[in-house]
Amino acid sequence: MKYRKNILKIAVDSPAAAGAGTLCKSISKHYNLLYLDTGKIYRMIAYLKISHRNKYNESFIKKEIRNLNLDKLKNKKLLTDEIGTEASLIAKNKNIRKLVHSFQLKCAYNPPKRFDGSCLDGRDITYKIIPDANFKFFITANIRTRALRRYNELKGLNKRINYKDVVKNIKKRDKSDYNRKISPLKKTKDSILINTSNLSKRACFLKIKKIIDRKTRN
Repeated sequence: MKYRKNILKIAVDSPAAAGAGTLCKSISKHYNLLYLDTGKIYRMIAYLKISHRNKYNESFIKKEIRNLNLDKLKNKKLLTDEIGTEASLIAKNKNIRKLVHSFQLKCAYNPPKRFDGSCLDGRDITYKIIPDANFKFFITANIRTRALRRYNELKGLNKRINYKDVVKNIKKRDKSDYNRKISPLKKTKDSILINTSNLSKRACFLKIKKIIDRKTRN
């Protein structure tokens, strides 16, 4: 695969509902970067598994990933806790991860020429997908803040949801993401920690922007 040279590459890892997606979208828009929420790929596969059980297999998934359009990842049906839980299990599948891996590399290292680089967020981006990223961040927040964000997000989708159930699902996701044998969620030594618990969206954006601008101007 052909890699573009002299592009800005930003890698972000984070647990569920820490605010990484919102932050990465803002950063990507500001610096004209291709943005990819890698977790949405596994959510899409989970959605396909649940809605197409009769034809769900590796060849079917391979075809879907090969023809993947990023607009498909904007489907709001991918945001349910049922899909999230299934996606966390699918992410442990070594064969599926290999299929997704090549797509992620293409987005990271060979984004369309209209973009000045790429920004990917997920669970193993900083050490598995873009180990040579110009900037690496680990975005986190406390359980209560993350659960409340996810609760409000689901309520906004007119979902009947209980806050305690959301907390339970967040904890379950964390346990799965941090402890899986294949590409577990972890903070690398060269990743900058950003805790969003007590920061507004704007404050988070400005904090990361300051870090990026300081280095790119030198």
